[in-house]
Formats: sequence, structure tokens, C-alpha cells
Amino acid sequence: MSWSTDRAVAPSILSADFARLGAQVAEIMAVGARVIHVDVMDGHFVVPISFGPVAVSALADQVHAAGGVIDVHLMIERPERQIPDFLSAGADGITVHYEATPHVHYALAMIREGGARAGLALCPATPAMVWEECAGTLDLLLCMSVNPGWGNQELIPHSYAKLARLRERLGPEIGLEVDGGVHAATAPKVSAAGANLLVAGSAVFGATDPGAAFRELERSAWES
Repeated sequence: MSWSTDRAVAPSILSADFARLGAQVAEIMAVGARVIHVDVMDGHFVVPISFGPVAVSALADQVHAAGGVIDVHLMIERPERQIPDFLSAGADGITVHYEATPHVHYALAMIREGGARAGLALCPATPAMVWEECAGTLDLLLCMSVNPGWGNQELIPHSYAKLARLRERLGPEIGLEVDGGVHAATAPKVSAAGANLLVAGSAVFGATDPGAAFRELERSAWES
């Protein structure tokens, strides 16, 4: 098993307090978080702009020293142009959007050749099974359960059925990640549909006690 196929809540630093980012990451890692999700946005593929390789580099030593990994989600056009910089910055996994480049296979191969886990993200309206054309070149499939680019959206209801279809076809060697609208009420549903990596931003860092919120998400997602 690898971290991409393990069960985990992956807090997204997009919702963290940037003025005390290192402290907030340390807080959630102290209560068990091991997959730190970094949402990169360029103002083109999605409207907002977030951060780039410098942010990954700033966190890499801290996250790795605590036994964690950095899961980078590139919501950017032509991601293949930026992949080398994120690999050099310390990314352990890089996910590119199917909709963002005509060279998906090339981008995934570049990530793997750089020693990181290769992920493919699908927007809500993208057919679930387009990933099959890239079978053999990816380690992770990210199902967007909201339209990418904005936080605090409600999970799109058809995402549960889409996750179930994906899980049925992916097999055990490919992780299934879900991103968007994940909180204590939706976490058990996406987990039951087959997702093993649950990205949560505002549900963790928007809480008064991010550590407690993280633990509650884990409990609600996988408590039998």
C-alpha cells in the first residue's frame, strides 16, 4: 500500500490562515494528519490565484520531518510546464486536470519519472471513465465534487454515484480522492462510495479548533 491508496483526510491549506501557516500545519499533523493538500490555482484554468512551488518548498521539510506527504493539486493550464518546479520543491504527489492539457499522458509520465505519485483530476461534468485512456500511468484519481476554484461550496449530489462508478473500475492499486464539500455530514457518504482520500479545507481550517475538526472528520468517515 502507498499513501495514495491509504484511507486519510487530507487537509487543504487553501483554507488555512496564511499568516500562521506553519503553525496550523503543525497543529493538524500533531493530531494525525499525514497528507497535506496544496491547491494551486493560476487565474486561468480557474478564476482565483493561490500559490506556487515556493509554498510547497516552505512546507516540505516540516511535513516530511513529521512523517507526512505533500499532495499537490494543479488547477492550472498546461500543467506540464510547471511540474518540474513542483517536483523540485518537494511534492510527493502531483495531480493534473484532464481538462487542462491536451498532453495528459505526457504530464502523468513526467510526474512518475520525477519520483512522485501521479494523479488525474476530473471536473464534475467530465465523464467518469476518461481516465481509462491513461490506465497504467496514474496512481490516483481525483473526483471533483464541486466546480474547482472556490471554497465553501456544497457537494454536488451526483458525485456519490460517480465515485461509486470510479471505485468499481479503478481497482485496488489506484487511489480515489474526493475534493469539494467534504465535512462531517458528507464524509461518511463519500467514504461509502469508495473514496479513500478526503480533501477538506474549510471544514478543518475554518473550525475554531482545526485539530478537533480533523479528528471528527476521520471518525465520521470511517467509524464502523
